[in-house]
Amino acid sequence: MDATARFEAERSRLLGLATQVLGDRGEAEDVVQQAWLRMHRAEGTDAAGDAIENLPGWLTTVTTRLCLDRLRARTPVPSADLDESEPLGTAPDPADAVALADSVGVALQVVLDRLPPRERVAFVLHDSFGFEFATIAEVLDTTPTAARKLASRARARIGQPQPEDRLARWEVVDAFMAAAREGDFERLLALLASDAAVSADEAARLLGTPERIQGAHDTASFFNGSAQAALPVFVGDRPGAAWFQRGRAQVVFDFEVVDGRVHAITFRADPDVLATVARRAGAERRT
Repeated sequence: MDATARFEAERSRLLGLATQVLGDRGEAEDVVQQAWLRMHRAEGTDAAGDAIENLPGWLTTVTTRLCLDRLRARTPVPSADLDESEPLGTAPDPADAVALADSVGVALQVVLDRLPPRERVAFVLHDSFGFEFATIAEVLDTTPTAARKLASRARARIGQPQPEDRLARWEVVDAFMAAAREGDFERLLALLASDAAVSADEAARLLGTPERIQGAHDTASFFNGSAQAALPVFVGDRPGAAWFQRGRAQVVFDFEVVDGRVHAITFRADPDVLATVARRAGAERRT
Protein backbone atom coordinates (compact mmCIF):
# COMPACT_ATOMS: atom_id res chain seq x y z
CA MET A 1 0.00 0.00 0.00
CA ASP A 2 1.48 3.39 -0.98
CA ALA A 3 1.84 6.40 1.32
CA THR A 4 -1.32 8.12 0.10
CA ALA A 5 -3.47 5.06 0.62
CA ARG A 6 -2.03 4.43 4.08
CA PHE A 7 -2.63 8.02 5.12
CA GLU A 8 -6.17 8.04 3.76
CA ALA A 9 -6.89 4.94 5.82
CA GLU A 10 -6.06 7.02 8.93
CA ARG A 11 -7.58 10.35 7.86
CA SER A 12 -11.06 9.84 9.31
CA ARG A 13 -9.67 8.76 12.69
CA LEU A 14 -7.22 11.67 12.81
CA LEU A 15 -9.91 14.15 11.82
CA GLY A 16 -12.20 12.88 14.58
CA LEU A 17 -9.41 13.18 17.14
CA ALA A 18 -8.40 16.69 16.05
CA THR A 19 -12.00 17.88 15.91
CA GLN A 20 -12.67 16.75 19.47
CA VAL A 21 -9.43 18.24 20.80
CA LEU A 22 -9.85 21.58 19.00
CA GLY A 23 -13.63 21.85 18.87
CA ASP A 24 -13.44 23.22 15.32
CA ARG A 25 -13.88 21.05 12.23
CA GLY A 26 -12.18 23.47 9.84
CA GLU A 27 -9.16 23.87 12.10
CA ALA A 28 -9.01 20.10 12.53
CA GLU A 29 -8.91 19.63 8.74
CA ASP A 30 -5.98 22.06 8.58
CA VAL A 31 -4.13 20.10 11.25
CA VAL A 32 -4.66 16.77 9.50
CA GLN A 33 -3.36 18.30 6.27
CA GLN A 34 -0.28 19.50 8.16
CA ALA A 35 0.24 15.97 9.46
CA TRP A 36 0.10 14.70 5.88
CA LEU A 37 2.78 17.19 4.81
CA ARG A 38 4.98 16.31 7.78
CA MET A 39 4.71 12.63 6.93
CA HIS A 40 6.20 13.33 3.54
CA ARG A 41 8.87 15.71 4.84
CA ALA A 42 9.92 13.13 7.44
CA GLU A 43 11.14 10.81 4.71
CA GLY A 44 11.55 13.20 1.79
CA THR A 45 9.85 10.90 -0.72
CA ASP A 46 6.34 10.29 -2.01
CA ALA A 47 6.51 6.83 -0.44
CA ALA A 48 7.19 8.20 3.02
CA GLY A 49 4.42 6.26 4.74
CA ASP A 50 5.95 2.93 3.82
CA ALA A 51 9.18 3.81 5.66
CA ILE A 52 7.62 4.92 8.96
CA GLU A 53 7.30 2.11 11.45
CA ASN A 54 3.89 2.17 13.19
CA LEU A 55 2.43 4.88 10.95
CA PRO A 56 -0.88 5.15 12.90
CA GLY A 57 1.00 5.89 16.13
CA TRP A 58 3.33 8.34 14.40
CA LEU A 59 0.41 10.22 12.84
CA THR A 60 -1.49 10.27 16.13
CA THR A 61 1.49 11.85 17.88
CA VAL A 62 2.08 14.44 15.15
CA THR A 63 -1.60 15.35 14.88
CA THR A 64 -2.03 15.70 18.63
CA ARG A 65 1.09 17.85 18.99
CA LEU A 66 -0.14 20.11 16.18
CA CYS A 67 -3.44 20.43 18.05
CA LEU A 68 -1.57 21.22 21.25
CA ASP A 69 0.34 24.00 19.46
CA ARG A 70 -2.94 25.53 18.35
CA LEU A 71 -4.45 25.30 21.81
CA ARG A 72 -1.39 27.00 23.27
CA ALA A 73 -1.69 29.77 20.69
CA ARG A 74 -5.28 30.34 21.86
CA THR A 75 -4.24 30.22 25.54
CA PRO A 76 -0.75 31.75 25.84
CA VAL A 77 -0.74 31.85 29.66
CA PRO A 78 1.30 28.81 30.83
CA SER A 79 -0.35 26.43 33.24
CA ALA A 80 1.34 25.45 36.51
CA ASP A 81 3.72 22.49 36.44
CA LEU A 82 2.41 19.27 37.90
CA ASP A 83 3.74 17.90 41.14
CA GLU A 84 3.82 14.16 40.59
CA SER A 85 3.53 13.57 44.33
CA GLU A 86 0.21 15.45 44.42
CA PRO A 87 -2.67 13.09 45.34
CA LEU A 88 -5.21 12.39 42.66
CA GLY A 89 -8.16 13.03 44.94
CA THR A 90 -11.65 11.76 44.22
CA ALA A 91 -12.26 12.77 40.61
CA PRO A 92 -15.34 11.37 38.85
CA ASP A 93 -15.05 7.98 37.19
CA PRO A 94 -13.87 8.18 33.53
CA ALA A 95 -17.03 6.44 32.36
CA ASP A 96 -19.09 9.18 33.97
CA ALA A 97 -17.10 11.86 32.16
CA VAL A 98 -17.58 10.17 28.80
CA ALA A 99 -21.31 9.81 29.48
CA LEU A 100 -21.40 13.49 30.35
CA ALA A 101 -19.66 14.33 27.07
CA ASP A 102 -22.22 12.30 25.12
CA SER A 103 -25.17 13.86 26.91
CA VAL A 104 -24.32 17.56 26.81
CA GLY A 105 -22.83 17.62 23.30
CA VAL A 106 -22.00 21.14 22.25
CA ALA A 107 -22.35 22.50 25.77
CA LEU A 108 -19.39 20.37 26.90
CA GLN A 109 -17.22 22.18 24.36
CA VAL A 110 -17.67 25.36 26.37
CA VAL A 111 -16.09 23.61 29.37
CA LEU A 112 -13.34 22.00 27.30
CA ASP A 113 -12.42 25.41 25.89
CA ARG A 114 -11.62 26.58 29.41
CA LEU A 115 -9.22 23.73 30.19
CA PRO A 116 -5.46 24.34 29.99
CA PRO A 117 -4.16 22.83 26.72
CA ARG A 118 -2.29 19.89 28.25
CA GLU A 119 -5.23 18.93 30.47
CA ARG A 120 -7.57 19.09 27.50
CA VAL A 121 -5.33 16.87 25.35
CA ALA A 122 -4.83 14.33 28.13
CA PHE A 123 -8.56 14.14 28.85
CA VAL A 124 -9.63 13.77 25.21
CA LEU A 125 -6.97 11.19 24.36
CA HIS A 126 -7.67 9.05 27.43
CA ASP A 127 -11.36 9.43 28.22
CA SER A 128 -12.70 9.82 24.68
CA PHE A 129 -10.24 7.73 22.65
CA GLY A 130 -8.91 5.25 25.21
CA PHE A 131 -5.18 5.91 24.84
CA GLU A 132 -2.91 4.58 27.58
CA PHE A 133 -1.18 7.15 29.76
CA ALA A 134 2.22 5.94 28.55
CA THR A 135 1.25 6.94 25.01
CA ILE A 136 -0.22 10.27 26.17
CA ALA A 137 3.00 10.94 28.10
CA GLU A 138 5.02 10.57 24.88
CA VAL A 139 2.74 12.99 23.06
CA LEU A 140 2.97 15.57 25.87
CA ASP A 141 6.67 14.91 26.56
CA THR A 142 6.03 14.08 30.20
CA THR A 143 5.72 11.02 32.44
CA PRO A 144 2.76 8.63 32.59
CA THR A 145 2.08 9.74 36.17
CA ALA A 146 1.94 13.39 35.13
CA ALA A 147 -0.28 12.52 32.15
CA ARG A 148 -2.65 10.68 34.48
CA LYS A 149 -2.82 13.73 36.75
CA LEU A 150 -3.50 16.05 33.82
CA ALA A 151 -6.46 13.91 32.77
CA SER A 152 -7.64 13.66 36.38
CA ARG A 153 -7.59 17.43 36.79
CA ALA A 154 -9.54 17.89 33.57
CA ARG A 155 -12.06 15.25 34.61
CA ALA A 156 -12.55 16.95 37.95
CA ARG A 157 -13.17 20.32 36.29
CA ILE A 158 -15.69 18.78 33.89
CA GLY A 159 -17.43 16.88 36.66
CA GLN A 160 -17.88 20.01 38.76
CA PRO A 161 -20.74 22.45 38.13
CA GLN A 162 -19.45 25.36 36.08
CA PRO A 163 -20.39 28.89 37.15
CA GLU A 164 -22.70 30.44 34.59
CA ASP A 165 -21.20 33.47 32.88
CA ARG A 166 -21.82 35.57 29.81
CA LEU A 167 -19.30 33.66 27.71
CA ALA A 168 -21.08 30.37 28.32
CA ARG A 169 -24.46 31.93 27.59
CA TRP A 170 -23.61 33.51 24.27
CA GLU A 171 -21.78 30.40 23.06
CA VAL A 172 -24.78 28.23 23.87
CA VAL A 173 -27.19 30.75 22.29
CA ASP A 174 -25.12 30.97 19.12
CA ALA A 175 -24.69 27.18 18.93
CA PHE A 176 -28.47 26.80 19.29
CA MET A 177 -29.24 29.33 16.55
CA ALA A 178 -26.65 27.74 14.22
CA ALA A 179 -28.24 24.32 14.77
CA ALA A 180 -31.68 25.81 14.05
CA ARG A 181 -30.50 27.31 10.76
CA GLU A 182 -28.71 24.13 9.73
CA GLY A 183 -31.63 21.86 10.62
CA ASP A 184 -29.49 19.88 13.06
CA PHE A 185 -32.24 18.37 15.20
CA GLU A 186 -29.97 16.22 17.37
CA ARG A 187 -27.75 19.17 18.20
CA LEU A 188 -30.79 21.23 19.17
CA LEU A 189 -31.91 18.48 21.53
CA ALA A 190 -28.42 18.30 23.07
CA LEU A 191 -28.56 22.02 23.86
CA LEU A 192 -32.05 21.98 25.38
CA ALA A 193 -33.03 21.09 28.94
CA SER A 194 -35.64 18.32 29.01
CA ASP A 195 -38.30 20.71 30.30
CA ALA A 196 -37.37 23.58 27.99
CA ALA A 197 -40.25 25.83 26.97
CA VAL A 198 -41.01 28.58 24.47
CA SER A 199 -43.34 31.44 25.36
CA ALA A 200 -44.17 34.88 23.99
CA ASP A 201 -45.21 38.27 25.28
CA GLU A 202 -48.49 39.80 24.09
CA ALA A 203 -46.87 41.92 21.39
CA ALA A 204 -45.07 38.89 19.93
CA ARG A 205 -48.26 36.80 19.98
CA LEU A 206 -50.04 39.52 17.97
CA LEU A 207 -47.34 39.07 15.32
CA GLY A 208 -48.16 35.35 15.08
CA THR A 209 -45.62 33.70 17.35
CA PRO A 210 -46.87 30.72 19.39
CA GLU A 211 -48.11 31.37 22.89
CA ARG A 212 -46.51 28.26 24.39
CA ILE A 213 -44.38 25.27 23.38
CA GLN A 214 -43.43 22.80 26.09
CA GLY A 215 -40.65 20.21 26.20
CA ALA A 216 -37.30 19.75 24.46
CA HIS A 217 -38.63 17.66 21.57
CA ASP A 218 -41.37 20.09 20.56
CA THR A 219 -39.06 23.07 21.03
CA ALA A 220 -36.39 21.48 18.83
CA SER A 221 -39.01 20.59 16.23
CA PHE A 222 -40.25 24.19 16.15
CA PHE A 223 -36.77 25.66 15.63
CA ASN A 224 -35.42 22.91 13.36
CA GLY A 225 -34.53 24.52 10.02
CA SER A 226 -35.97 27.89 11.02
CA ALA A 227 -34.67 31.31 12.13
CA GLN A 228 -32.65 31.68 8.91
CA ALA A 229 -32.69 35.48 9.10
CA ALA A 230 -32.22 35.92 12.86
CA LEU A 231 -29.15 37.88 13.92
CA PRO A 232 -27.14 37.80 17.18
CA VAL A 233 -28.02 40.57 19.64
CA PHE A 234 -27.83 41.65 23.22
CA VAL A 235 -31.11 42.01 25.09
CA GLY A 236 -29.88 44.41 27.71
CA ASP A 237 -26.77 42.53 28.82
CA ARG A 238 -28.06 39.06 27.84
CA PRO A 239 -27.09 37.36 24.56
CA GLY A 240 -30.00 36.51 22.29
CA ALA A 241 -31.13 36.70 18.66
CA ALA A 242 -33.63 38.85 16.79
CA TRP A 243 -35.43 39.37 13.50
CA PHE A 244 -34.78 42.77 11.96
CA GLN A 245 -36.69 44.80 9.39
CA ARG A 246 -35.17 47.94 7.86
CA GLY A 247 -32.48 47.91 10.49
CA ARG A 248 -34.81 47.69 13.50
CA ALA A 249 -35.46 44.66 15.70
CA GLN A 250 -39.03 43.39 15.33
CA VAL A 251 -39.01 40.23 17.49
CA VAL A 252 -36.26 39.14 19.87
CA PHE A 253 -35.51 35.64 21.14
CA ASP A 254 -34.69 36.04 24.83
CA PHE A 255 -32.80 32.96 26.11
CA GLU A 256 -32.55 31.56 29.62
CA VAL A 257 -29.40 29.41 29.82
CA VAL A 258 -28.52 27.43 32.95
CA ASP A 259 -25.48 25.12 33.24
CA GLY A 260 -24.90 25.10 29.49
CA ARG A 261 -28.49 24.19 28.52
CA VAL A 262 -31.32 26.30 27.13
CA HIS A 263 -34.19 26.20 29.64
CA ALA A 264 -36.46 28.84 28.13
CA ILE A 265 -36.83 31.02 25.05
CA THR A 266 -39.23 33.95 25.15
CA PHE A 267 -40.30 35.79 22.01
CA ARG A 268 -40.51 39.49 22.87
CA ALA A 269 -41.83 42.32 20.72
CA ASP A 270 -42.70 44.83 23.43
CA PRO A 271 -41.29 48.23 22.37
CA ASP A 272 -39.63 48.76 25.75
CA VAL A 273 -37.76 45.45 25.36
CA LEU A 274 -36.86 46.10 21.72
CA ALA A 275 -35.35 49.42 22.79
CA THR A 276 -32.73 47.49 24.79
CA VAL A 277 -31.67 45.33 21.81
CA ALA A 278 -28.23 45.91 20.32
CA ARG A 279 -26.53 44.02 17.50
CA ARG A 280 -23.44 42.00 18.39
CA ALA A 281 -20.84 40.02 16.54
CA GLY A 282 -21.19 36.27 16.96
CA ALA A 283 -18.07 36.07 19.15
CA GLU A 284 -18.65 39.31 21.06
CA ARG A 285 -19.29 39.44 24.77
CA ARG A 286 -19.60 42.19 27.32
CA THR A 287 -17.53 42.38 30.48
